[in-house]
Amino acid sequence: MATSSIFAKVRIDNPKQAEAFIEALSASENKPKRKPSAPVKPPLTDYDAIRQLMAKGNTAG
Repeated sequence: MATSSIFAKVRIDNPKQAEAFIEALSASENKPKRKPSAPVKPPLTDYDAIRQLMAKGNTAG
């Protein structure tokens, strides 16, 4: 989902639409569809490891 979509205007005109919207929000909260495709590495905090990484010229991780 594009980040601009979180700023979309939502117009709810009746209780049935409100209920469907709340159900959709609850479903997306409880059952996320996407998972990371690769394990997420924790940020480097060790100064020597950061120096070694920068010495290689590899900033992509």
